[in-house]
Amino acid sequence: MEVIKIGLIGCGVVGSGTAKIILQNQELIQKRLGTRLEIKKIAVRNLNKRRDLDLPSHIFTTKVDELLTDPEIKIIVELIGGIEPAKSFILKAMAQGKHIVTANKALLAEHGPEIYQAAQKYQVDIAFEASVGGGVPIIKTLKESLAGNRILSLVGIVNGTCNYILTRMQEEGLAFEEVLRQAQEAGFAEADPTLDINGLDAAHKLAILASLAYGTEVHLGDIFVEGISDTDPLDMAFAQELGFVTKLLAICRLEKNALEVRVHPALIAKEHVLASVRLAYNAFYIRGDAVGDILLYGLGAGQMPTGSAVVADILDLARNIRCCISGRLPALSYAIDPLERVVLKPMSQVICRYYFRFSVLDKPGVLSKIAGILGLHEISIASVIQKGREQGGSVPIVMLTHEAQESAVQKALAQINQLDVVTAPTKILRIEEG
Repeated sequence: MEVIKIGLIGCGVVGSGTAKIILQNQELIQKRLGTRLEIKKIAVRNLNKRRDLDLPSHIFTTKVDELLTDPEIKIIVELIGGIEPAKSFILKAMAQGKHIVTANKALLAEHGPEIYQAAQKYQVDIAFEASVGGGVPIIKTLKESLAGNRILSLVGIVNGTCNYILTRMQEEGLAFEEVLRQAQEAGFAEADPTLDINGLDAAHKLAILASLAYGTEVHLGDIFVEGISDTDPLDMAFAQELGFVTKLLAICRLEKNALEVRVHPALIAKEHVLASVRLAYNAFYIRGDAVGDILLYGLGAGQMPTGSAVVADILDLARNIRCCISGRLPALSYAIDPLERVVLKPMSQVICRYYFRFSVLDKPGVLSKIAGILGLHEISIASVIQKGREQGGSVPIVMLTHEAQESAVQKALAQINQLDVVTAPTKILRIEEG
């Protein structure tokens, strides 16, 4: 029987999960593929590290070139992450005529066009399902299942760490710092969680998704990004009272031929389908012009869910190899080259509803001053609630607005925050109703 040999660069959490699935499900994979997959080499940093894999020791090597130059290895699986040396390894492998599977969201978000052009140049395929959503098949859905649709919007919960933190804060009223510490102890957050909590991990994923959905280059710098570190349990409690939950959302939406791409904490109604996505789960809410609304849901990280996505990509490329074809499905599913550049809407022009929490002195006329400034900027108030004094004597005033433009909101809040009756910067959350 024909054997297709693969090489893994990296054998950490995802790499070992990938190897386990191939070994455990070898018979099933062989039936589906019509041939056998064989892991010929795995490049690692430390040969002496103990690994729970039923593989002979000679398969492991510290020399990546043994994989890149081996003519028997047809598929290289890059699972080390980061920009370098991953980028150099992938480009060298492509130049040797090898097909690529990667889970490297940062590399694709920042250097995707160069990687995709190299794949076209060397007539090889690159697959990257595991780069977004772990075991949730969002990449294949956009590239293939919804290929006949114009994607009107995609709203996602794409970072499990942030969703875990926000869920715990929402349900237990805990402070951000406390939940983050517990998440790190439980293994739901990295020792250095910066990329997660500042929104950059979600932005990397959104850059890939927006490029797939709209056939355009979306760079990291094109995306408006806010993280969750300033999220306050008090605002979450007020939001819950008003019928909302707080989520870190990745949003891309086509509005009048201009594309919105943004990542930030947002309020969504408790009845919204994404409101029930808890803890470390991911979800993608897609609206297509033909198919309507679709929800994809599942674990967005972890050894076996992400390994599942990697193995699915390996099988796809192995099928192409068996049929002696490449380039059947372009990397971003668009055959045009170069891709057309869609007009990107600046964040200042985004229109949505808003939640404000003002901390003010308990004096007559305060509410009218704030409302007057909002009115000058054409920001209409939908509702107001006021509670007892906060610690230190300030009074919280919470407002929900009707739709307003971001630029007007920022100008109004800059004026309001200068009032002598305002004791702290205004807390702001956008409301996502799509």
